[in-house]
Amino acid sequence: MGMTWKDRWSVPATAVADEFIDRYMAGANGEYVKVYLYILRHQGEEITIEAIADALDHTESDVRRAVSYWEKLGILSGDSPKETGAAEGRQPERAGLQEQKACPPRPAASENAIESAVAVAPSPSLTGERREETAGEGEVPVYSAAQVNRLCGDEDFSQLLYIAQKYMNKVFTPRDCQVFAYLYEGLGMSSELLEYLVEYCAQNGHTSMRYLETVAISWHGRGIKTSDEARELGAAYTKDSFAVMRAFGINSRKAALPEQALIDKWFKDYGFTREIVLEACSRTITAIHSPSFQYADRILTEWKKAGVKSFEDIKAMDTRRQALIQENGGDKETRLKRYNSAAKEGGGRKGTPNQFHNFKQRDTDYDALVLKQVKEWVGGERTRT
Repeated sequence: MGMTWKDRWSVPATAVADEFIDRYMAGANGEYVKVYLYILRHQGEEITIEAIADALDHTESDVRRAVSYWEKLGILSGDSPKETGAAEGRQPERAGLQEQKACPPRPAASENAIESAVAVAPSPSLTGERREETAGEGEVPVYSAAQVNRLCGDEDFSQLLYIAQKYMNKVFTPRDCQVFAYLYEGLGMSSELLEYLVEYCAQNGHTSMRYLETVAISWHGRGIKTSDEARELGAAYTKDSFAVMRAFGINSRKAALPEQALIDKWFKDYGFTREIVLEACSRTITAIHSPSFQYADRILTEWKKAGVKSFEDIKAMDTRRQALIQENGGDKETRLKRYNSAAKEGGGRKGTPNQFHNFKQRDTDYDALVLKQVKEWVGGERTRT
């Protein structure tokens, strides 16, 4: 059933162009639309960034980004809203189209947090150049506050920090900003790739900066340069990991980092197909009746040394092993049955010598000795009575 909507305020009114609603509104960030409508409402008046921020409960950086966004689309033109106080004369920062992505709610004053996080006094030993020494093996180079402040002047980097805070739903510390500075400038990862990295980690429930840094360094080591390459790697990574976890009967969690390292070793370093890896997992369960990545790793390492390339090679190895076992008298269970049978035919263990029973046995009948002593004791008692 159709409904007719009626605006409760008939006049005064602010007209919004149909083209804006049809072409631009759906794709824009909701905060940007609010800024545009407020500016449209006060069209022709002299307004400031500070006034817009106060009216909409935004940060001034949010307002500058929104204005810059609409200016780049050609929707707003003319002089930008003026800023007051120490911010006067500052140019609006860019807000790229990536801002239109759906993100988790942004923490309050996140943009101010970026500026305060990096606005710390630089160490005297750091004069804008990155320190060559590191805190230890595996630690990233430390960036100075001056370097991070310089990178914040880069529109792509500033936009990256803003989006990352929204996805991770946290206010960045100076250390967090330094990590992004290292990934962006030190490793040369693009802002698009880093935005996908943040999205990937957040969607999988990982908001730790250390986890994000580890994944980024792993991607860099694999030569990942674009977000498309990262998506392809993530798809293969997920399928292989889930297949192994299912083979082990583990469905309640994802692979831990040490387990994932072994999975990567099997698929990437050894180059085994999924069929071969799953066969090793199946044999692990059959042998020890519990999931063990270490046990499966020993099986796959043995196959790697034997030059296994396909499932047919595994069958050939099994055939050769069975033939060798038959030559050596069968497997352990068969040999045990043969021994028990021989022991029964020989009248028990006494007549069946083996490596543990190959000497002349004593034939003393202790039951007879005990009976003799009892008879002597009984006879002695009767004599005394």
